[in-house]
Amino acid sequence: MDATFLDEADRLLIRYGAHFSPRLIRRASGAYVFDHEDKEILDFTSGQMSSILGHAHPDIVSTVSSAVATLDHLFSGMLSAPVLDLADRLASTLPAALGKTLLLTTGAEANEAALKMAKLYTGRYEIVSFDRSWHGMTQGAASATFSAGRHGYGPPMPGNLALPSPNAYRSPFRGPDGSYDWEAELEYGFALVDQQSAGSLAACLVEPILSSGGIIDLPPGYLRRLKDLCEERGMLLILDEAQTGLGRTGTMYAFERDGVTPDILTLSKTLGAGLPVAAVVTSAEIEQVCHDRHFLFYTTHVSDPLAASVALTVLDVIQRDGLVERAARLGEHLTTRLLSLRDRYGVVGDVRGRGLLQGIELVRDKETKAPADALGKAVTSACLERGLHMNIVQLPGMGGIFRIAPPLTISEDDLDAGLDILEKSIASVVASPRSL
Repeated sequence: MDATFLDEADRLLIRYGAHFSPRLIRRASGAYVFDHEDKEILDFTSGQMSSILGHAHPDIVSTVSSAVATLDHLFSGMLSAPVLDLADRLASTLPAALGKTLLLTTGAEANEAALKMAKLYTGRYEIVSFDRSWHGMTQGAASATFSAGRHGYGPPMPGNLALPSPNAYRSPFRGPDGSYDWEAELEYGFALVDQQSAGSLAACLVEPILSSGGIIDLPPGYLRRLKDLCEERGMLLILDEAQTGLGRTGTMYAFERDGVTPDILTLSKTLGAGLPVAAVVTSAEIEQVCHDRHFLFYTTHVSDPLAASVALTVLDVIQRDGLVERAARLGEHLTTRLLSLRDRYGVVGDVRGRGLLQGIELVRDKETKAPADALGKAVTSACLERGLHMNIVQLPGMGGIFRIAPPLTISEDDLDAGLDILEKSIASVVASPRSL
């Protein structure tokens, strides 16, 4: 098949955001996807940042086959053993305070439920999130999403307030020595929140590492201070660990690095290893208050046994194969390789992230940090031509940020092969400025 499939896509499909890749994908296995000519493409995004066990993992294939044949979907008021087992298993991986689980399907849905719980529990309605946030496309989650998609749809839900994203590379908040002063930025941000608030602050919803916001890692100590500021105002802290949960950052959950327990945790993407699985986890006290106030989130696929079975298998494989520790080890190797790129190429402005969720920001000039949109697009195309799928985030005022999130199961050889392709692509594009 030639590129006419894009003509068919144009004829048949509703376009929903990014441009479609010029390769039609036929199958996927491990860290690779294969196009219509069966050419292999190394997948440095784990699908949509989700397939942490790689594609077509045999344990997932076995679980799905068995669950579909025996127990996949039930009336939403019915329960099954996999759902109870998953809730128990999740609780065993989390701080004792987080022991109540709601099993859903997508990250947006989980964030929607978490926001409703926070509003019902506090009796308030205002939600604070980062100005580079992405929490989903349903109404409540989209209203708390500031990085894209806000124009042209009418008013978002009332009460959504933005907090400056702690971007150490580009923040204007600097100490006398030029170092990033995140404490001053956070205090300033909450002063603005207080000024805008109508006196009804309910919750702060954030990612420990903003992915669609450009791989912005919260500085050590930031999350602790954020939790304190929330508690001072009677707000709940909701952590969206769609991409950072289940070992991706080198700890089981990203919040573990800071020793901070959220009031509500949302999981998705990695929990299903590429299948639609999501969860909301909170305390018994918050759940009880919400139940007493008639919390309602009754959906078609709530507590589906298939989703629970898949998530249980994901947790089993992560523990059995030591994937958290593996992500930490490979993450150190990845950081070393990316820092080498930064040191050797003038267009690589910054390296950031943790474990196997890292990114590099491309700029036209390191001194000015001028964004390099055309450069990023050219490198993306050059990578694909060489057999590497990369995803680049383009945001106003920032350079192109490559998000690197390969499966936790990727071999070190494949990781190095992908990084070699990335370096060759950067070098070739820089050497041919006319292509920009």
